[in-house]
Amino acid sequence: MNQTPEPKGDQKFGRVLLKLSGESLMGGQAYGIDNTAVRAIADEVASAMKSGVQICLVIGGGNIFRGLSAAEQGMERATADYMGMLATVMNALAMQNALEMTGVETRVQSAIPMMSVCEPYIRRRAIRHMERGRIVIFAAGTGNPFFTTDTGAALRAAEMGCDALLKGTQVDGVYSADPKKDPSARRYDRLSYGKVLADDLRVMDASAVAMMRDNNIPIIVYSNQVSGTLQNVLTGNGVCTIIDNNKNG
Repeated sequence: MNQTPEPKGDQKFGRVLLKLSGESLMGGQAYGIDNTAVRAIADEVASAMKSGVQICLVIGGGNIFRGLSAAEQGMERATADYMGMLATVMNALAMQNALEMTGVETRVQSAIPMMSVCEPYIRRRAIRHMERGRIVIFAAGTGNPFFTTDTGAALRAAEMGCDALLKGTQVDGVYSADPKKDPSARRYDRLSYGKVLADDLRVMDASAVAMMRDNNIPIIVYSNQVSGTLQNVLTGNGVCTIIDNNKNG
């Protein structure tokens, strides 16, 4: 049976899943993959992993293709979603390349089998990779249409027995409104799953939030725009919003 590792050193978690948007790989571009942006994220992840925490990743595909947007323009939803899943595989391979340039062993596992470029998703093998000090990147969502990468990330976090699901965004936590549009928006330090769902705060898809609630896995939202923030969050010192079973938030 999978035993989640105990935290090491200053780390608060033994194993975490990091969910990144595809847009975080664009850098200053309007589309695609910016190698400088990917390398910067890879350096952050590699540094955190070398401090003792086991890490797995899920990366969206919105920098290349958005299935929901294509469906809204008339494409069949299932076909559009499958195309979006393939975009996440491209992003996973780009991140794998960047991570291995830092000296970290990495494996990509895809929910859609494509043996020529990556491993198929096998839960026990993924856990074993992390136990051996490798970073695992989960691609192609759940392998099913009509599910987002948020839901895929929540599912993998539960399957891997993660201590937390970290979501890297362009802002330093969850706000009552978009802080870029509303200067009076309030940033929350801590929230309950129930408040996120009741107030429709759109941190992640409702199904993903509910899954984390049901498995008692906290969601930690932080900014991945500033160097060193990931490591600070993992040691409990970073600015972030924690979503858990807190009854006061």
